[in-house]
Amino acid sequence: MLSWDNFILNMVAAVYHQAICFTANKGARDFLVTSSSGSLKMKPVFRKERCSLRQYVNCVKYPSESSLCAIKPIFSSLSSTNDSRRTVPESYLILIRHGESMWNEKNLFTGCVDVPLTSKGVEEAIEAGKRIRHLPIDVVYISALIRSQMTAMLALTEHHCKKVPIIVHDETEQAKVWSQIYSEGTEMQSVPVIKAWQLNERMYGELQGFNKLETAERCGQEQVYKWRRSYDARPPNGESLEMCLRRAVTYFKEQIEPQLSSGKNVMVVAHANSLRSILMYLDKLTAEEVIHLELSTGVPMLYIYRENQFIRRGSPLASMENGVYAYTENLATYKQNLLDEVLDEVSL
Repeated sequence: MLSWDNFILNMVAAVYHQAICFTANKGARDFLVTSSSGSLKMKPVFRKERCSLRQYVNCVKYPSESSLCAIKPIFSSLSSTNDSRRTVPESYLILIRHGESMWNEKNLFTGCVDVPLTSKGVEEAIEAGKRIRHLPIDVVYISALIRSQMTAMLALTEHHCKKVPIIVHDETEQAKVWSQIYSEGTEMQSVPVIKAWQLNERMYGELQGFNKLETAERCGQEQVYKWRRSYDARPPNGESLEMCLRRAVTYFKEQIEPQLSSGKNVMVVAHANSLRSILMYLDKLTAEEVIHLELSTGVPMLYIYRENQFIRRGSPLASMENGVYAYTENLATYKQNLLDEVLDEVSL
């Protein structure tokens, strides 16, 4: 009579043999395994190209009594592959300008004044969340301003993982201790949200609070356009785009890019000029090109980070474009189909 340990080993061996057959004959690379009534059952998960499937599987919220798990076989090298991209790790970078603020609505220079969203801005944030709900997100970066924070939190309420966004407080040692999460299970169901003043909107100095049209009438349209759109001109006692770029891009390179290099999928919710600065770096734009770059509120932009390169998958160039999926219409359909396949496997 077999001991319990031998019984378990025999079940695992049987599943392993079955997986090899699937790998060799049908090209499956990931498998869903369930245990019930003393037996193991396995179903292959097929995919058309390399993707972050395991992250989708891990995000599915299974009942606590379920023993469903995702296994990436150690023998995956046995399966044939015609797509060289399978061996190239990649990460997602999602960029979102905050939704409409109360001073956007009034056409006022806002800069670093801390103004909340309008009801339209709330709707834009929720819509942005719906557009990216099937993209994996491991860490979120926000500015120190409430309109960025509101947009990020509202967008994340739409994410299919249903993880809880937790703002990381590391300003002091006491803040770290007081905000510590001690439950490993709870931490696994959380998304860290990192607040950075370096991602703030550029400071508009003495223009902050003034109406843009009235300022143009008083100071001249050409002067106001120069303050708003030139690369190196500063508003009175404010920041130029060049100055904003220096802090935002430095922070991006030092804090955010290493996360992408390590395989983390990152979402950044910031402001027109801090994001314009980052896009200048990502797309290698010239000072002349960046001044014509317009960013709509609440429209996500997607980049793929692969082999230290940023590949744009959504266009920030015009509000009528579809944000994340502007450059590749099939990406949205592919992600939805992929998730549907996983959920179908789970329901069987």
